[in-house]
Amino acid sequence: MSAAVARLFVISAPSGAGKTSLVRALMGDDPTIAHSVSYTTRPPRPGEVDGKDYCFVAKPEFEAMAARGEFLEHATVFDNRYGTARAQVERVLGAGRSVILEIDWQGARQVRAAKPDCVSIFILPPSMPELERRLRERAERERKAVMGPAQAATELERRLRDARSDATHWAEADFVVVNDSFEQALRDLKAVFAGAGGPLRRDRPELKPLIDALLA
Repeated sequence: MSAAVARLFVISAPSGAGKTSLVRALMGDDPTIAHSVSYTTRPPRPGEVDGKDYCFVAKPEFEAMAARGEFLEHATVFDNRYGTARAQVERVLGAGRSVILEIDWQGARQVRAAKPDCVSIFILPPSMPELERRLRERAERERKAVMGPAQAATELERRLRDARSDATHWAEADFVVVNDSFEQALRDLKAVFAGAGGPLRRDRPELKPLIDALLA
């Protein structure tokens, strides 16, 4: 599955599409691929580990890093800041390993501008009702863990709104993977990484009905 030449892969998706689970499964099957750990100003979620899931920093530190040009990309998502350390990516690529950036569409746009030879992938849910179901399940888990009912409901509304907006950026990527069946989506993702993603290009005709339904 690993490419012969180290490549930079950029993976984006609306919240709830299953991006993180797919990336974890992909890397579990191919440990030669490196995952760039993003910096963020948001607080850790239950079970997240600093330096493994994200590098958690305070907003002043994040802004200072951005001012020094240390980020390959950075963006604001859900009122929190996220960024990819430029030196981390360059170091891994220089060592001959491919790198995954698991970032939102804003960051992906910046990376494509800075590194036009990157491979960009957008993950979509099979339908908007399914996306809403997944986001509701996540909100319920967070409500039980750290949020009260009112805060969880407000957060869910915002995530649903932003997810619909994020989904409109699917056409900016090179390839689109639909996460209906997790196993099939993982196989599709592996195909792109192996250089066999031709049938998954964003301009394939069979995507149109799904896109029309998602964005209706």
